[in-house]
Amino acid sequence: MRLFILAAVVFAQLSLPTMAQSLREKAGQMIMIGFQGDQASGQWHNGVKALAKEGKIGGVLYLKYNVASVDMVKRKNADWQSVVPSALPLLISIDQEGGKVERLTNSVGFAEIASAADVANSMNARSAQTLYENLGRRLAALGFNVNFGPVVDVNVNRNNPIIAKYGRSFSANPDVVTDYGAAFVKGHKAAGVLTALKHFPGHGSSQADSHLGFADITDSWRDTEYVPFQKLISQNLAQMVMVGHLYHKSFAEAASNDYPASLSPVAINGVLRQGLGFNGVVVSDDLEMGAITKHYGFKEAVLAAVRAGNDILLFSNTREPSLELPDKILNLLISEAERDPAFAQMIERSYARIVGMKGTLAR
Repeated sequence: MRLFILAAVVFAQLSLPTMAQSLREKAGQMIMIGFQGDQASGQWHNGVKALAKEGKIGGVLYLKYNVASVDMVKRKNADWQSVVPSALPLLISIDQEGGKVERLTNSVGFAEIASAADVANSMNARSAQTLYENLGRRLAALGFNVNFGPVVDVNVNRNNPIIAKYGRSFSANPDVVTDYGAAFVKGHKAAGVLTALKHFPGHGSSQADSHLGFADITDSWRDTEYVPFQKLISQNLAQMVMVGHLYHKSFAEAASNDYPASLSPVAINGVLRQGLGFNGVVVSDDLEMGAITKHYGFKEAVLAAVRAGNDILLFSNTREPSLELPDKILNLLISEAERDPAFAQMIERSYARIVGMKGTLAR
C-alpha cells in the first residue's frame, strides 16, 4: 500500500510540469494569435514555435495567406505541436466553413465543400453530418484541432453584407439552423476537431459588417436568433462559443457602457452563461476587427474582453504584425491581476475551462 501511495506521489510530481504553474503561464493559454508567412521555417515559424514552447500562447489562427500547400501546413502544425505538453496541446485553428469562407482551397490541394446555405438546400442533416465528418478528418490529418464554425446565425436579413451575402447561414428558420449546426458539430467531434458556435448573440440580422466597424443590431435583432445557441447548448453540442462584435443597446444600457457583446459582461456572463447555461469556453471574435480598433484602445479592449467573460482572446495579428504581441497582452493581464485579485480569479477560471476543453483532445 505504501509503495502504491509513493508511486502515486511520484507520478503526480512528474505530471505537474505538463500544466501551467504561474498565473502568467495560465494567462498565456488565453491568447490565440495569427501569424505571417507560409513556410515551416524562418522568423515567424520559429517565433510562433518559441511562443508555444514558452507558454505565451495557447493557440494559433490560420488565414489564407498562411497556406502554401497542404504538405507545408502539415509540417508546420506538427512542428509547433511537438514543443508543447500533451496535456496542453496548442489549439491550431482555421475558418473552414465551406463556400466563400475557406482558408484551404483546391488550389493548394484541399478539396473544398459547399457553403452552409448550399448544404442545407441540397442535402439532409444526416448527409451533412457525413460531409462535415469527412471535412473534420481531413483537417485533423493536417494537424488542425479547431474549426471555427458552425455559423449558427439565423438568416434574418437577406441583404446582410457578411452573412447572407456569402451563404454562411444555413437558413432563415432557426430550427433548420440548429439541425445543420448540430450536424457540423457532431461531424467534427467524431473527427476529433473542436468547433465554436458563432456569432453570439446573432449576426444574421445585422445591416453592417463588424470587420469594418460597429454592427448595431438594436433594431434588427430578433429573439429567434438565440434559438440555435440555446438548443445546441442544451444538447451539449457547444464546445466553444464565439462572441461577435455586435452592439445591442440593451446590453450596453444594462452595463452602463457602450460595449458590443464581445466586451459586455451582460451579454457573456449574463445572457450566455447564466441565461442560456453555457459553461464552456468563450472565444472572442478577432479583437483587431474595425468594430473594436475604431472605438477602443488596445488596453481597454483586452481588459474589457476578460472582464466580460471571454476565455480566449483572438488576435489575427494583422494590423501591426508582431511576435511581441503575446508579451504585450500578457503584461496587461498580469499587471491588472496584481492590482485586482478578482481579475486574477477570472484568469484562473478561464484557464480551468481551457484545460478542461484541451483535455478532450487526444494526443
